[in-house]
Amino acid sequence: MSRRSTTKKKLALPDPIYNSRLVNMLTVRILKEGKKHLAQRIIYNAFDIIKQRTGEDAILVFESAIKKVTPLVEVKARRIGGSTYQVPMEVRAFRGTNLALRWITKYARERAGKSMSMKLANEIMDAANETGSSIRKREEIHRMAEANKAFAHYRF
Repeated sequence: MSRRSTTKKKLALPDPIYNSRLVNMLTVRILKEGKKHLAQRIIYNAFDIIKQRTGEDAILVFESAIKKVTPLVEVKARRIGGSTYQVPMEVRAFRGTNLALRWITKYARERAGKSMSMKLANEIMDAANETGSSIRKREEIHRMAEANKAFAHYRF
């Protein structure tokens, strides 16, 4: 890490079909062994499944799912005087989006089913309907932050 200046964050380029940065960020999360075309195909197939099942625009369902999964607070370990406290901290927008994408892909992979596109579509639809594992993860994080609210004065 440079001591002189901080590096500028590189924004993800929008994907070719939906022209959305979020979809490209999801592509990077799905990506395995550098096979970007396969990851894009999985996502686009998942979006087709979402469009067939809901009848709505898939990108709108995806964006609402991301908004609903994004956490507002999280806990970070902070060591003070020999003991470690779980200190609740607000989550910045970019980190919140990244966490939401990470959780959606993680729980989509863990789902039972045949194809990854089907599992991803189901997880996105569940998140948009405020059910599913990724929503449960966000609620768990919020509960931990609420339980440790007493240590909020130890914030950085």
